[in-house]
Amino acid sequence: MSDRVTITMLEDGIADVRMNRADKMNALDGAQWAALAEAIDQLKAMAGLRVVVLSGEGRAFCAGLDLASMQDDRTPGASSAGGSLSDRTKGISNNAQYVAWGWRELPVPVIAAVHGVAFGAGSQIMAGADIRIVHPETRIAIMEMKWGLVPDVGGMPLWRTQVADDVLREMIYTNREFNGVEAKAMGFATHVADDPLAEALALARVIANKNPHAIRGSKRLCNLMATATDAELLQAESDEQVKVIRTPNQMEAVMAEMQKRKPNFSD
Repeated sequence: MSDRVTITMLEDGIADVRMNRADKMNALDGAQWAALAEAIDQLKAMAGLRVVVLSGEGRAFCAGLDLASMQDDRTPGASSAGGSLSDRTKGISNNAQYVAWGWRELPVPVIAAVHGVAFGAGSQIMAGADIRIVHPETRIAIMEMKWGLVPDVGGMPLWRTQVADDVLREMIYTNREFNGVEAKAMGFATHVADDPLAEALALARVIANKNPHAIRGSKRLCNLMATATDAELLQAESDEQVKVIRTPNQMEAVMAEMQKRKPNFSD
């Protein structure tokens, strides 16, 4: 595992994942793109995982693309994350999109704790989380238009369930910077907190003590909401419920609640 992204396993199956390029405000060069993708792949294969908390070390969550990498001599269509922008190298995404979209593909909830700045690709990595907790003074921008580019790190399919269409268009077209309080009002953020990481870890502990199979089923249902028909969602609700109802974990959830104790779930 690269030291550019660290994974620390905490109690109850909580993964504390941190971007660790503090001297560059966690900006994305080739090594940082690769480290994030590797972390996502490692988490996908991790047994006993219940919740992921994603944050950035140092002064920022992620300052977006490392500007030095924009100056690299590359053929048109080549990505600073490696490979081609057009080729689907990571499932339905390319290498760059995967560092944002990949969090949505994880089977467990992801909580982003955001401080300092989340610019460009950083704002899209933030969008990949199920829940986003930001410091009120966090500086956020969909920055690509500043450089004559379009947002292309997975933000579009993620933001469509978070932000009103007209608001999103304005933020993209103008690359206007906004703070954490505005982000909450517009839908880019879920909560505002003076200590986003502490709040994220506290929320992770709550989620980690719910039936893990029901949590995973609920995430699958939430992921379907953007594209599934009403009939497909109704069927999916039933299918997911059949998987968990009257199982040992579901009965343990009932007993723990009735006995006012911490549940003991199996994975």
